Amino acid sequence: MEGINSDHKELRINTEIRVKEVRVIDETGTQLGIMPTREALRLAEEKELDLVEVAPTAKPPVCRIMDYGRYKYEQSRREREARKKQKIVSLKEIRMTPKIEEHDFSVKVRSAEKFLQAGDKVKVAVRFRGREVVHSDLAKAKLDELAALVKEVGTVEREPRIEGRTMIMILAPKHN
Repeated sequence: MEGINSDHKELRINTEIRVKEVRVIDETGTQLGIMPTREALRLAEEKELDLVEVAPTAKPPVCRIMDYGRYKYEQSRREREARKKQKIVSLKEIRMTPKIEEHDFSVKVRSAEKFLQAGDKVKVAVRFRGREVVHSDLAKAKLDELAALVKEVGTVEREPRIEGRTMIMILAPKHN
């Protein structure tokens, strides 16, 4: 049994519990009721387990008799599993001009499809040079065409709109 444990943040255990009385739950989940903290500590020690404060804000605080080391191990294992299941979605960018050649355009479409299938979002940016900005309708048509060609794997998350000298559209992957 250890008294002060420095590597935990939220739960107080054993002698760190400084209240007069606590509500106790034993290792099987049975409520033992409210008792003096000293008595609860004695019970935990007899079973060679720890007294862990699980609900410090309750009146009186709720403590559970358990193996704290094993509890921490289970907790960290659950956190690791949760992290494994998370998918980091990154934002890939595809740039083109409003007067893009047909072959170059089809290459961009394939790239967008590949990114969307991999589960990433795609930001498609059409950059205007010089006075091309007056042909923003051409750029909008190109972006709409690209969105139509990748509609099997992605959906438009943000419609095309002009930001400075660039027209931007964002595509998100479709979830199966």
